[in-house]
Amino acid sequence: MTRLQSLRDAPNTSREYETTYILRPNTANDGVAEINTRVKGIIEGMGGTIVKVDNWGKRRLAYEVAKERKGIYLYWLYLAQPGVVEEIERNLRMLDTVIRYMTIKVDDNVDVGARPTEIDDAAYERAATTAADEEDMFLTRGGDGEDDEFSSDDEDDVFPGRAKPAATEDSAADTSDAASDDAKKEEE
Repeated sequence: MTRLQSLRDAPNTSREYETTYILRPNTANDGVAEINTRVKGIIEGMGGTIVKVDNWGKRRLAYEVAKERKGIYLYWLYLAQPGVVEEIERNLRMLDTVIRYMTIKVDDNVDVGARPTEIDDAAYERAATTAADEEDMFLTRGGDGEDDEFSSDDEDDVFPGRAKPAATEDSAADTSDAASDDAKKEEE
């Protein structure tokens, strides 16, 4: 289904869009790659040009969405006609792994030839790979706290610019009293 071009658009130009969608956090890298391939096919199949694809990784959501507290964020920047956005959102709506999506029109009348693209096959592979977030790495490492503790000698290595606490008057008096007590015992 092709859509008529708007009379607002200048000839031989496209609109620039950003689409961000959030996948369920337990989505495997293969599932992410499958959805990315689907979106890529829609954009390129309908005459659009992909400028940038990025996987922002697994992040904590601001509020619970579809009973999930985290999600995998994917970002797409592309040049296309308005019908492409409708088709992408229709496809994302049908997928169970997609919990939220949003498309924003960034600019009108963008010359496609003048707009550089950062896309190659490696960019799609990077976008399909989701690294574990910090909380997951902590939980898989054990997180019992026993391995994470360090002695005060290690603090100097970790915090090299940190000043050591100065001796207080009470502690200085205690050491001088102890020294004088030891001297009196030696005299007796």
